[in-house]
Amino acid sequence: MSKRTDGIHHITAIVGDPQENVNFYAKVLGLRLVKKTVNFDDPGTYHFYFGDKYGNPGTIITFFPWEHAPQGVIGDGQVGITTYAVPKGALAFWEKRLTAFNIQTKRETRFQETFLQFADPHGLQIELVERETGEKNKWTFQDIHADVAIKGFGGAVLYSREPEQTAKVLQDVLGLEKIVEGEDYVRFQAVGDIGNVIDLKSTRFGRGQMGIGTVHHIAWRAKDDVDQLDWQTFVHHKGYQVTPVQDRNYFNAIYFREHGDLLFEIATDPPGFLHDEAEQSLGEKLMLPNQYERFREQLEKQLKPIVLPKNE
Repeated sequence: MSKRTDGIHHITAIVGDPQENVNFYAKVLGLRLVKKTVNFDDPGTYHFYFGDKYGNPGTIITFFPWEHAPQGVIGDGQVGITTYAVPKGALAFWEKRLTAFNIQTKRETRFQETFLQFADPHGLQIELVERETGEKNKWTFQDIHADVAIKGFGGAVLYSREPEQTAKVLQDVLGLEKIVEGEDYVRFQAVGDIGNVIDLKSTRFGRGQMGIGTVHHIAWRAKDDVDQLDWQTFVHHKGYQVTPVQDRNYFNAIYFREHGDLLFEIATDPPGFLHDEAEQSLGEKLMLPNQYERFREQLEKQLKPIVLPKNE
């Protein structure tokens, strides 16, 4: 038996002030807040989901805004850089836009691609790369139109405590193909057309520490619940301890930690973000899972109010 994921489903990170988080990803980057809910394990904390117009798999970055948490340290056992794909010719637009918001950028080259790198307000490392693959984003925000808008993930840069072990899980478990090896990175590619390129640092980066400005986990795509159960069995047979299925309302999830210390999730594509809100009003209301609905009044008082930037 062998399995192959289409690529990244979502990436989840820890940030600070929730309004700063919303302002940056919705206003500066022009992503859509497709869901405003709570952390299922800590309902006094928001859980935000930003993506394309519909929150399609491969476009979603999610956040736990723990504003009183300590600042984290990006390092081994983490996603070091989150990569977004933009259409060909869009990098100059983004360089100008980010500069207008007083965000420092730099251009880096990796495997003959140019990346525009910068940090979000809480220290999360992000880069943009021009790619042909992936559908254009139908969500427009102010002057961010489809020809320049972020399409979704280009992929990610992984830092590992045991790079050879992480390379093994990418190939032998997740079914990515090693396509090129350089001095500092090894590139792997999944079969999907978005969220499909993973660059693994081939040497240790330095010890990471979870906290604000770091990625908590990276999730890979499963087609549906049946496929996910196949993944659960497959990962277990490969020698990894994998969790029972967790209902996350917008997808089901299983988790395992690979030997380079990265936390991996495998998440189902369905049901998605439209099953409890209309498309035109995604992200506007606080959506609670059934077990917390009876605490709505209490939670709405406890959670810090946020304001969505106006799309005008």
